[in-house]
Amino acid sequence: MNQRIQLASIDDQRNAEARETVRRRISWPANLTPANVTYHSRGHALLIGTEADVYPAARALQGRGLASLTLLVTESDANSPGNDTVDPLGSSEPLVTQTLTQGQLSQLRINGYLGAFNVNVQLDDEDAPLDIARALIERDGFDLILDLAPTSHTLRWELPPPGYVVLQWQDVEQRSDILDDFVGLVGEFDKPRYFQVNSDLCAHSTSGNIGCTRCLDVCPADAISSIQGRIESHIEIDPFLCQGVGSCTSACPTGAIEFRLPETRRQQDTLSAWLAAYREAGGQVPVLRFITHDSQDAERAAGVVPAGHIIDAPLEELGAAGHDQWLTALAAGAAEVRIQLHPDMPARLSTFLTDQVAQVHALLDALGHDCARVTLIEVADHAARDALPALTPLTEAPLSLPEPEKRARLNRVLARLAELGSPSDERVAMPVGAAYGAIQVDRDACTLCHACVSNCPTPALKSGGKTPALSFLEADCVQCGLCEQACPEDAITLMPGFLASEARETRHICHEEAAFECINCGKPFATVSTVATIKEKLANHPYFAGEAMIRLEMCEDCRVKDVWKTMIRDPDAQLKV
Repeated sequence: MNQRIQLASIDDQRNAEARETVRRRISWPANLTPANVTYHSRGHALLIGTEADVYPAARALQGRGLASLTLLVTESDANSPGNDTVDPLGSSEPLVTQTLTQGQLSQLRINGYLGAFNVNVQLDDEDAPLDIARALIERDGFDLILDLAPTSHTLRWELPPPGYVVLQWQDVEQRSDILDDFVGLVGEFDKPRYFQVNSDLCAHSTSGNIGCTRCLDVCPADAISSIQGRIESHIEIDPFLCQGVGSCTSACPTGAIEFRLPETRRQQDTLSAWLAAYREAGGQVPVLRFITHDSQDAERAAGVVPAGHIIDAPLEELGAAGHDQWLTALAAGAAEVRIQLHPDMPARLSTFLTDQVAQVHALLDALGHDCARVTLIEVADHAARDALPALTPLTEAPLSLPEPEKRARLNRVLARLAELGSPSDERVAMPVGAAYGAIQVDRDACTLCHACVSNCPTPALKSGGKTPALSFLEADCVQCGLCEQACPEDAITLMPGFLASEARETRHICHEEAAFECINCGKPFATVSTVATIKEKLANHPYFAGEAMIRLEMCEDCRVKDVWKTMIRDPDAQLKV
């Protein structure tokens, strides 16, 4: 289970040959014809910053194919050079300058993306914000923005959208390359549509209640929004802002958001196939390393060759593989999983990966495995990257994941790890927000109205069919809280935590009652407690006054018949209500 490796028995050359065999036999999945979104940029540029930075940048951009230059400059300090200006008459393209105070700069609001930036500022003497593009160049927006302000961009975006370029003018080494890239952002550009959303699986909202918000919390590009409808809210991903970080698809517990480059299921299947092929080729103690394409290309350019037992899984961004895929690798025979960090990672992505590692460590510990099997590798830590794993693989048996649903595949992986370990048979605490847990039902308060069942986005809650009952399967519960909010009797309480026991995979009855049978025809139509509650709440209702109260003990058909019989005997009875 957690057997230590005999280092002398590891042949690195043999492992490297096995890894090469895997690469030749099984390629990493790729979507060769992804859906695209198209940006249209006509070259109307906005520059933001101090006079000392904006003016020389404007001079460097003149005559390089931009349609217009608009300069938003902050008020100069006493120490700013007074002669560092641009002569509009000497420009080869329209050039407009607008001075902002530091207070106005802080009120600058920018939304959009390449070809469609909307820029507004709240002026001191105006009620409505000023549309900068409409006021200065008589257009609906700017196509691209060069932000030279020292700190302002960090207040607007954690991960700037396409077309929003940040430049520290004093950085002479990168200045030329960044300006070249900036003037190249004119024309039409295609970008993959990284995700697809299946609203039927989404646990975000139902019946006007808000449940899961995990995708909203982890997107560093702010591309995901909760759109309020007439009753319910729904999740939308702006494909123009989305930059394929992938943390939303890994955070989504139901699979409602699916990464398309490649699909999550194909990634999992390929990981299992790679490990099986590696073993067949004679490889030992495989370590799966999740790494971005850019980091992998940088290593190759530098001539870096990882140790033979390291098998790289290349990703668009590290967020595209979460703890479900890391556990898949261990369940399929990887000795360890390592996640290769890279420079300039968005803060929310770093936080997300740290949280995922905390979750996987809690799960491994609950299932009786060593937490050291999953680690984050810091930038340029070559020793940690190439280190031999301290433990042997958990298994050499192949892993099959035939289920199409994300949660079902994860449950199969967890079941495999439980078989290979020694589960604690206890409920263990998980990081806040983890999609593991149960519910507690107050049997005295529950009336089996099944509002919770109709609001549950997964098969976790089910009615009893012909028997009035409520059943629960913990393995399918994602702790969205929609059932708790939907319950009119406040009878449901969430119980976060991972149950490391076979009981997690067993559906059990939370509450059941005897059926109340219609006093006329004998058909069961409700529970005893439901009828009693309704009679109590409608005791003073004029429609059920007197003998009419017994209608509440009738099924829907007999109740209507009784009303008509009463109207036949006394046609004026309906006027007395």
